[in-house]
Amino acid sequence: MMETLFHAYTPLLTWIGLGFLVSRFIPDSFLKLLGYSLYWVGIPLQLLVLARHTNLSNGGLIPGIAIVILLLSLVLALLIWWVRQWLMSLKEQPKQESLDLSLNAPSSSFNSLVRASLGSFILATILGNTGFVGLTLTQVLTSPENTDWAVLFSVTNNVVGTYGIAILIASYFGKSQTQNSWWTQLRDLATVPSLWTFFIGLNTQFVKLPAVVESGLDQAVWVVIAFALLLVGLRLGTIKGWKSLEIASIASVLKVFIVPALVGLGATYLGVTGEHRLVLVLMSGTPTGLSVLILAEVYDLDRNLLASSIALTFVGLFFALPLWLAWFG
Repeated sequence: MMETLFHAYTPLLTWIGLGFLVSRFIPDSFLKLLGYSLYWVGIPLQLLVLARHTNLSNGGLIPGIAIVILLLSLVLALLIWWVRQWLMSLKEQPKQESLDLSLNAPSSSFNSLVRASLGSFILATILGNTGFVGLTLTQVLTSPENTDWAVLFSVTNNVVGTYGIAILIASYFGKSQTQNSWWTQLRDLATVPSLWTFFIGLNTQFVKLPAVVESGLDQAVWVVIAFALLLVGLRLGTIKGWKSLEIASIASVLKVFIVPALVGLGATYLGVTGEHRLVLVLMSGTPTGLSVLILAEVYDLDRNLLASSIALTFVGLFFALPLWLAWFG
């Protein structure tokens, strides 16, 4: 099994490592261009192809579970951030009579940097790499008949999470208060290209494309994955210091250990066992998604925190995976 996992992770480590090595020679403008290209072309193409092969026979069960896990992660992220800010305030201002910990606090106490960090912390906790890593793990560790569960979870995570809830979060925390009107966020959500391509793919499943076109689309998805992994390595190489390491480590523990453990225990309580339970645990405990870096480029979030979270969750995955297999396999 370890040999199989090694082969599965080889392309991930190769492209990320390449990006890390050449990062010092790549201008920041190229990183922004790559991020925008993935956002407007690469990821929409991936979802188009994925949607064309999605089996909806499981109805709303798996999408519903995926949405519940997203909301659970969101609540945990906000709770942990609030507790952390409260403890820091007590330490730094022990004689202060009252503490304003509201997310809508005045800009003097809740400046743009803190806003960007909170938004990035939330995204690092709720968005998993279900498309690139999650599907690979389920294909390696579970039977082929469970692939539809993994695909539906991944599609829901991308549509509702990455290009739904995450767009609203990134739009809110990545911009100034004056730009955060409700219609601006709805506009950002409605103009997400991946949502449109997903529904196009879903409604064109009956259209039979020439074999050469289908093959080309499948190969294009792997090109998108390679460039997305390359962007991770490039961003990791641009980290200046590790000021965000503490916050990133908290987000990583939530993402890789706490959330999947709660999902596994909850599935067991509800009577879901075996490989179905393992699929849910694997998909909910994947490393922080590469898409957060794309959102960071588009909405100007805390890139260091997000890049650190991706690195730490990838490392944490190697420690968490044996636990998942032992407890929920």
